[in-house]
Amino acid sequence: MKNILTAVLFLIAISFTSCKKEKHETYVDNSPAITVKVNEISQKNSNPFIVASGKIEAKNSVTLSTRMMGYITKINVKVGDKVSKGQLLLSINNSDLVAKRAQVNAGISEATAGFENAKKDYNRYTALFKDNSASQKELDDITANYNMAKARLEAANQMKNEINSQFSYANIRSPFSGVVTSKFVNTGDMANPGMPLLAVESPKIFQVSAMVAESQISKITKGTKVNVIVKSIDKTITGKVAEISTSAKNTGGQYLVKITLDKTKENIMSGMFVSVQFPVEKVKTDEESLVLIPTGALIHSGQLTGVYTVSQANTALLRWLRLGRTYGDKVEILSGLNADEKYIISAQGKLFNGAKITVQ
Repeated sequence: MKNILTAVLFLIAISFTSCKKEKHETYVDNSPAITVKVNEISQKNSNPFIVASGKIEAKNSVTLSTRMMGYITKINVKVGDKVSKGQLLLSINNSDLVAKRAQVNAGISEATAGFENAKKDYNRYTALFKDNSASQKELDDITANYNMAKARLEAANQMKNEINSQFSYANIRSPFSGVVTSKFVNTGDMANPGMPLLAVESPKIFQVSAMVAESQISKITKGTKVNVIVKSIDKTITGKVAEISTSAKNTGGQYLVKITLDKTKENIMSGMFVSVQFPVEKVKTDEESLVLIPTGALIHSGQLTGVYTVSQANTALLRWLRLGRTYGDKVEILSGLNADEKYIISAQGKLFNGAKITVQ
């Protein structure tokens, strides 16, 4: 029994000595530092801006229709075709107009003959009246007959102009050079007044129509340079505010703002949805300053969102955040990050809390 007790005490002493040695040992991290890029929040990149949703559309766009009824006899274009100004796009049966034009031409010939005859009588009786060979009554009758013949000829010519104008609605032509974007009818269909037939847009000249709330419209001014983020291609295009509507009567409190886009090599098309960033000039106090960081710098873990910051020991420090509103590709930080703090925007390796880093 005594020998067993001695052995137990010996083992306890050895274990205590080992634990004591482990406490004095230090772990040395020999892993290479991860190269990172950082950004610093400052007042100059925290200026607020208004964000509105919009859609790209052609600056010159028209939906063609007609004022007459008739069967469509021929469609000369298809969707995607390039057309020039004045090019014939579509024809509508105009046999009734042809018949009316023939009648009008016959009426013009008759009115012309009557006018020429009345003109000769008028000139002859005017000369006779000067020689006292015709009475005043005779001259008045001839003058009235001459004026009526002249009026009939004028009426016939105006009727011809009316028929010719109707021919323009039977032959639909392009109002400008562009591209056919939509075709609403087919050959043989019945065209009715006001019915859409074809749509034509001018290529590569685009604008954006955006709706801005009434609480923010007063902060937007004409001529302001804006950024337009095209969501489908993840590109940013610059533009300028061209028009600001002064009424929201039919838009539910939303005001229409049109932005003319600058020329770009990006492959944009009509109908693409965009986000428009309107810069707002406003002097803010320190308490009102916004803290904005790019959404690409955020780290997501379940329902939590954070960002890696740089510690004093040059290690990555994960900071959990509370987010506010989104402004295009940036998001407002309500808490968890203060102005003038550095945060990591990209890394040449996988970051984790406490990883050694080297700022590039």
